[in-house]
Amino acid sequence: MNNEVFTQLVDAHYAALYRFGLSLARNGTDASDLVQQTFFIWATKGEALRDTSKAKSWLFTTLYREFLRSRRRDLRNTSIEDLPVAEQDIAADEVDRVARLDAATVMVALQSVDENFRAPLTLYYLEDLSYLEIADALGVPIGTVMSRLSRGKAQLRAALAREEQAATAKVIAFSTPKSGQAS
Repeated sequence: MNNEVFTQLVDAHYAALYRFGLSLARNGTDASDLVQQTFFIWATKGEALRDTSKAKSWLFTTLYREFLRSRRRDLRNTSIEDLPVAEQDIAADEVDRVARLDAATVMVALQSVDENFRAPLTLYYLEDLSYLEIADALGVPIGTVMSRLSRGKAQLRAALAREEQAATAKVIAFSTPKSGQAS
């Protein structure tokens, strides 16, 4: 493969792949490793892709598969007690609340969403992929993508509500005078 073409591919997709890896892995080091492994696989197998317009989809699919492979490896070494308790879907609160949130709050809330739902949410909202592109990248039917997006949105709304309540509690605690102080 031509070094210039490879460099252009890295320049064009590194940031988006890193964000996707970060949303899956939940830490920068693992996200960087996933991106590096994805580009390594491209360097060794990318020539097999006949339609270069599908490189972006191929890269996202490869990164996701590498994440799943590493996750399976990690789960073999995890006890049942270490696994997170499944979140229950809750009813959606008012949509206006989202407008009051900043990007950092949304990213923190996104990290609490179950990984099966976090991947499609990230690809849809942060990477602007279509349902079909997400289905291809994750290797699932389009109906599964729609279902996971719906459930993921419900989990994200619940996580955002928790983040908003925590922020409100901090503001109240900060503004309330301590006992013994003059108001």
